Amino acid sequence: MRRVSNIFLVQCVQPSLPMSGLIVLGCLVIGLMGPMTSEAVAQEVLKLSADDRWMPPADADPDSPASQLRQAQLSLARGDASRAYNLVNGWIDRFPADPLRAHALLLRGDALLAQGDEFKALYDYEELVRLYSGSDVFVTALQREFSIAKAYANGLKRKFFGTFRWLNADEEAQEVLIRIQERLPGSELAEQAGMELADFYFRKRDLQLAAEAYDLFVQNYPRSRQVEKARLRLIYSLCASYKGPLYDARGLFEASARLKELQALDPITAQRVGADALLVRIYESEASKLLSEAGWYEYTGDPISGELYIRRLVTRYPKSIATLIALKHIPELFARLPLSVQMKCPDYAKLRQELLGLSWDAADQAVPALGAPPEGAPSENTLPGVLSPPPQTPPPNELLPPTAGGTP
Repeated sequence: MRRVSNIFLVQCVQPSLPMSGLIVLGCLVIGLMGPMTSEAVAQEVLKLSADDRWMPPADADPDSPASQLRQAQLSLARGDASRAYNLVNGWIDRFPADPLRAHALLLRGDALLAQGDEFKALYDYEELVRLYSGSDVFVTALQREFSIAKAYANGLKRKFFGTFRWLNADEEAQEVLIRIQERLPGSELAEQAGMELADFYFRKRDLQLAAEAYDLFVQNYPRSRQVEKARLRLIYSLCASYKGPLYDARGLFEASARLKELQALDPITAQRVGADALLVRIYESEASKLLSEAGWYEYTGDPISGELYIRRLVTRYPKSIATLIALKHIPELFARLPLSVQMKCPDYAKLRQELLGLSWDAADQAVPALGAPPEGAPSENTLPGVLSPPPQTPPPNELLPPTAGGTP
């Protein structure tokens, strides 16, 4: 502003001044502009600090820590990762408490990563995020860790003594993906880490952990663009975790509830994936589970407990195939019950007539015979009870479930 005003003054007074006056005025203007020119030159190398003060840049001195670290950054940018690593490694040894240490750790990790040693780079990134959580490169270090963990989760092997990629890195991938979600909750990076972890379990066929991971994703990120995928994968994981009638059926109950929830929240997606067909398969699998346990109790000489499971079966799953099989054999089991228990039983004769078209004393050859005795007791029962070891020879005319259990 001072320079502009002086020039304006010269232009205004020039027509009315003699030559000597112009010379004097010109010297005055030059004298006023001289300090301004030097100040403007000085301001070209100054930087505005956080408290609005002009300060010289930290790397103005070639011997300063910032200037030396800048040389390492330039080496890495030129593609000389080995020289960059040596420079920043020496820098960290010379300036262990410098405010730029977090940047130096990130740079050394990047140099190791550029040389193909991502596992050692994780140590520098981990030290940065543990000690310098307030640094402006904190999120950058977590992004580097996520990239390495994602590569490990998708099959990249660790180097064996820095040579061949031979060592499995699944544990490192899981640990890093979990830590990212803990350190940056609610962020987009944590969302990506959560989905990558769930997909990792799903690919590895660890269906129980996959179901838990997808369930946590749905709870933590209900507005995510990938929540539909998480809901479907959760249902598939729960269904596939059921191994058959001799095993725990809690996954089936949870899958049925999730499918009904999906039909209520997103009926179009539910129709597209065939939710009705899946519910039918789950319905039949749950019924087969009860029939299996009823057969087990009858097989071990406990017809009262066996009838209790059949009672639940015909009440909850009256349209299932397992109910038809149970009604075919119920007269044999009913005859072995005490009179007090028979008085409390449902009207099995009426159910046989309605569902099978058979009288109480009739035998139907069209209904296939049941399979061989089960190999072991169910891992978890619908009703509590202590199971005794099975006899060596099965009793005649027993009520036995089929042993072939498929995954719904």
